[in-house]
Amino acid sequence: MSSSGFVLLDKIAGETSFKALFPLKRVFCTKRVGHAGTLDLRASGLIIAATGRATRLLPYIEAKDKCYTFRLHLGYETDTLEWDGEVVKVDERLETRDESGEVESLSGISHPPKEDPYSSYCTGVELNTIQCGKPSVTRADLEAVLPQFIGDIDQVPPNYSAVKIDGHRASDLANRGRDVELKPRRIHIESLKVVGEGLVTEGCTGKCFATFDLECNCSKGTYIRSLGRDLARALGTCGCVSMIRRHRIGNVTVDRAVRGDALTPEHLLPVDQVLDFPVVRLNDDQVKAIRLGNWVPWRTPVENLSTTPGTEKFVFTADKDGAVIGLGVYDPGRICPKFFLGDD
Repeated sequence: MSSSGFVLLDKIAGETSFKALFPLKRVFCTKRVGHAGTLDLRASGLIIAATGRATRLLPYIEAKDKCYTFRLHLGYETDTLEWDGEVVKVDERLETRDESGEVESLSGISHPPKEDPYSSYCTGVELNTIQCGKPSVTRADLEAVLPQFIGDIDQVPPNYSAVKIDGHRASDLANRGRDVELKPRRIHIESLKVVGEGLVTEGCTGKCFATFDLECNCSKGTYIRSLGRDLARALGTCGCVSMIRRHRIGNVTVDRAVRGDALTPEHLLPVDQVLDFPVVRLNDDQVKAIRLGNWVPWRTPVENLSTTPGTEKFVFTADKDGAVIGLGVYDPGRICPKFFLGDD
């Protein structure tokens, strides 16, 4: 069996994306592993990992659009923009005082947990059982601001992120107490919708007055934590997120993925089962030419080539049995090798 290919992992919340790759090194006996699209420590869901020479294809995976679900908490904001970070901003209208003048808190409230539709790593309580008072935000209020976030928008990444500032990760600078100022980045959100409401994730460090579950289809580079922050601000309050889960990368969905502790050699997939480039079969002489880095004549029409203007028309080159040996670029009348993927 080839040592190169893709593995679809379902990362659990609480482990780093880097740690999620450890089972690949053990199962496939290689140090040459990588992944496309890092997930936050507390996020769960789909990671597409690669072994061997297939790691060279990861940039094409990372460029794909993605689908996430997440929970938006309204009423407070944290340094990490996650529900359990250090509280840095509170909607002061939420504060209510008891007879002694002390500010009341939502901590310590206990209700039977409700099953969550997206992940099993944390539970919630029904928010409408808590007397929160004003302000209030309804589902209709949230849905009214969603159109502001559809299409091409500018987004400022979280301070706690892997974005580099003068060669240093923003998160490393923030941990050292340095001031972090990140510039907006252009992203694209294809769709954004509310899919549930009324659960508050256990372990919140601040007081929230409303929560909503949302689904987002978006481009590479979108930070869900920043999206939650900006949604809250558009509603005139502050907020953070929890329960981030990635369900899809390109056409690959998490229901095809496996947890790291269940990984076996049989979970290694050929590259053409994950990336949807057309596959062209070559004869033995053409395979030899491609392997040596030479182009081969090609006058047969190739279906399903990229139609995006200005982009290379990638194809997978395969031997006569259909096993992919490389990535190539189709030019009218010929196929040029990009890099070799086959075994030595």
